Amino acid sequence: MPARRLRPLLTATLALGLSPAAAARPADPPPFDHGAAAGVRSATLAALLADHWSWLMRRSPTWATRLGDHGADDRLEDLSPEALAADRAARAAFLQRAERIPAAGLHPDDQLTLSLFQHELRAGLATDLCHTEQWGLSARNNPLVSLGWLAEGVSLQTPAAQSAYLARLEAFPTLIAQDGGHLRAGVAAGRTPERAAVEVVLAQLDAELARPAAEWAVAKPLAAVGAGARATRLIDRRLRPALLAYRELLRGTVLPAARPPERAGVWALPEGAACYAALSARETSLALGPDEIHAIGLRALAEIHAELRVLGARALGTDDLQAILLRLRTDPQLRFQTEDEVEAAAAEALAAAQAAVPRAFGRLPAAECGVRRVPAHEAPYTTIAYYWPAVPGEAPGYYVINTSAPETRPRFEARALAFHESVPGHHLQIALAQELPALPAFRRHLGPTAFVEGWALYSERLADELGLYRDDLDRIGMLSFDTWRAARLVVDTGVHAKGWTREQAVQFMLENTPLAENNIRNEVDRYITWPGQALSYKLGQLELRALRAEAEATLGPRFSLAAFHDVVLGAGAVPLPVLRQRVQAWAAADGGPPR
Repeated sequence: MPARRLRPLLTATLALGLSPAAAARPADPPPFDHGAAAGVRSATLAALLADHWSWLMRRSPTWATRLGDHGADDRLEDLSPEALAADRAARAAFLQRAERIPAAGLHPDDQLTLSLFQHELRAGLATDLCHTEQWGLSARNNPLVSLGWLAEGVSLQTPAAQSAYLARLEAFPTLIAQDGGHLRAGVAAGRTPERAAVEVVLAQLDAELARPAAEWAVAKPLAAVGAGARATRLIDRRLRPALLAYRELLRGTVLPAARPPERAGVWALPEGAACYAALSARETSLALGPDEIHAIGLRALAEIHAELRVLGARALGTDDLQAILLRLRTDPQLRFQTEDEVEAAAAEALAAAQAAVPRAFGRLPAAECGVRRVPAHEAPYTTIAYYWPAVPGEAPGYYVINTSAPETRPRFEARALAFHESVPGHHLQIALAQELPALPAFRRHLGPTAFVEGWALYSERLADELGLYRDDLDRIGMLSFDTWRAARLVVDTGVHAKGWTREQAVQFMLENTPLAENNIRNEVDRYITWPGQALSYKLGQLELRALRAEAEATLGPRFSLAAFHDVVLGAGAVPLPVLRQRVQAWAAADGGPPR
């Protein structure tokens, strides 16, 4: 999730794990409306939103498939340099149209929609200077992972669906080659991935290329409908040679030019400081500089460490912070033993949360949430879990849990992780947003990361209020994750604005969080390759907690937790300043059910 949390075109595609590439495409299919202008009163604004959504769906066919639009299931994104330039021009043109609409004459709901639409476009345009397609290679953003994700949740029950899927696989070598072109351009321009990221992707490629075609993730949906032979022929004839060539490009051209560990941060790229400022603003929706964010992280860590000492004394017999961290990181009794245990714990926690949330919410999503494992080819190199959104009216959402190396997966963190990724975290918030009937599509499916991830982190402590942690060890897991998110503020700004090396970042997290070292190294790689994204979690959670405290103080005994949550989640994912305005207006109006 990568999701993880979608944004207009280029950033949305990268968030879904698709490396920039091009593919030949036939004529555009008919526009798929998807409620593009739902709830909008202004005809001018409605026409603009409909045009924008139609463009977005044409330019993002794999995302369109995930949203239930199957008009272009046989296509891949066209993200050639020419297409990216055209996208920038298109976004600028949409923004110009939006700026010509007089906000003063609109209904207040339309005023908010217009403001949010402009915010999304400006955020995307501001980050164009980063050229992330040239250096954003990572364990979760490379052609191999993109290829595997084509098989996620796909249904091939009809000949037409099988033909469309095969067409995507047939076109995929073009995507791989184009991704290589962006990397070559980056080497020439001095914009290169960090060395450890290239090495991880090479390891992923080596592992997958060593497998027989029948074991590849993309072959399995076809094998399930009796077309496995077609899949393996296509893999060996088209996909394997393309990935072999890509691997040689990484090994022979990109790796020698890659940024060394002491230049891991985006500051080392030509547009470094400006790029980091733009990415941070987009991810957090706040105007905070790196020094201020760094200090917030250090203060938050000190507060969480104090809580951890209290629980450590009760549950572990010591209040010494380093002794607590060492015990949590190394005691094998606190770890899982099998992959099945990891998955079973995830399912049990999700079921408990689903039973508890009606006490704290007035509105719950209709979409169900299930549990499944991170694909084997991705698992050793990626984060501990992520959420895969539901397809409205078509497929449930999924809490995707990493079960690899179970002996490194702490039992005490399992419940906090489940509550973050599923219920009351990502699934509840994202599925609710998707199901809001009177909001235009971009408000139901896009939005700032700080809202989405801030809500999920807020949910980890909300789960304690709902009685979902069984003992102090589970609560230590909650605090463990909170140290992780606070440390991100320090590490992300340290690496990208203060010149920290990769090892400095790893060491800081070892000294300040209980995370296992393998998880820390995967996480640090993620922060290096996705600047600013890690800032969104703690900053969003802190704002949500502050807004709730203010509303409780304003309303006193009239405060309703369910009504507060319905206000927070009732407009889709919005920038944090907009959320503040909504909550303050609700509290000032004496609370009560949101309209």
